[in-house]
Amino acid sequence: MSISRRKFLGWVGAAGIGSAVGKSARAAGNKHFEGYQESLGVLHDMSRCVGCRSCEAACCKVNELPVPDKPFTDTHVLDEERRTTAKTYTVVNKYHVSGKIGPSFRKIQCNHCVEPACASACFVKAFKKTETGAVTYDASLCVGCRYCMIACPFEIPAYEYHESLTPRVMKCTMCHPRLTKGQLPGCVEVCPTEALTFGKREDLLIIARERIRKYPGKYMDHIYGENEMGGTSWLYLSNVPFSGIGMRDDLGVTPAPELTSGALSVVPLVAGLWPVFLMGIYAISKRKEIIFKEELDEAARSRTQEDI
Repeated sequence: MSISRRKFLGWVGAAGIGSAVGKSARAAGNKHFEGYQESLGVLHDMSRCVGCRSCEAACCKVNELPVPDKPFTDTHVLDEERRTTAKTYTVVNKYHVSGKIGPSFRKIQCNHCVEPACASACFVKAFKKTETGAVTYDASLCVGCRYCMIACPFEIPAYEYHESLTPRVMKCTMCHPRLTKGQLPGCVEVCPTEALTFGKREDLLIIARERIRKYPGKYMDHIYGENEMGGTSWLYLSNVPFSGIGMRDDLGVTPAPELTSGALSVVPLVAGLWPVFLMGIYAISKRKEIIFKEELDEAARSRTQEDI
């Protein structure tokens, strides 16, 4: 295959124009999304959490995840801070906060942002914010770029590095399949202390505000997730400072798409150019091989003529 430098640059230019003009950037937009009106969510009252890990066991069961080596009844695992993985959608961590008698516990999982950073960063729309409030993932669309992992301010999406052929990005789905059947998320259903409350997001905010009003000395005067990064479907109440239990207090209230729209708008363009670029490199390499072979043949013919 022969290709000239001019032809290769022409392909790149054509691809660039097609990507820039023919498609608008699907990775991010510049319009603020207020969320679905009937969106559901979960309120996690951390003052009620006792670190029993029942939520972890339920999550493992309903999502058919691998059973860990140590049983869920073993609370010694709480002695080390953990994060979610491709095999574990939710974990409970234990914290010792200065000035508080006894430990505090926090359940960690996908926060299901109102305007998800993962969906904003995903140019193939593998992540989607649903009307239920859950952020779902379609592995059939995923190209494995892992931009979602970089974009998530809560460091939740995890990649199946152990899967060589069909790796996926794994995270909590708020038990979306169960929600569509009118069932509770697995973790909410089994919580023995009612630390988890499921319902409409707007109703959960009312419940949270009422608890703060009724017990002003018990709770921090803040509902984490009401406004952080534009808001999340997973909301938190705490009787200790959020920073003391590993929760970021520097996120601000601006939704992720508004922060990344400029940078992410070029992602589809880059994705469209990449195959063309690789094809050009391949063509140039093949051309070099042909020229090299022709030079070898010419040298061999010259030697043959000299021998004659």
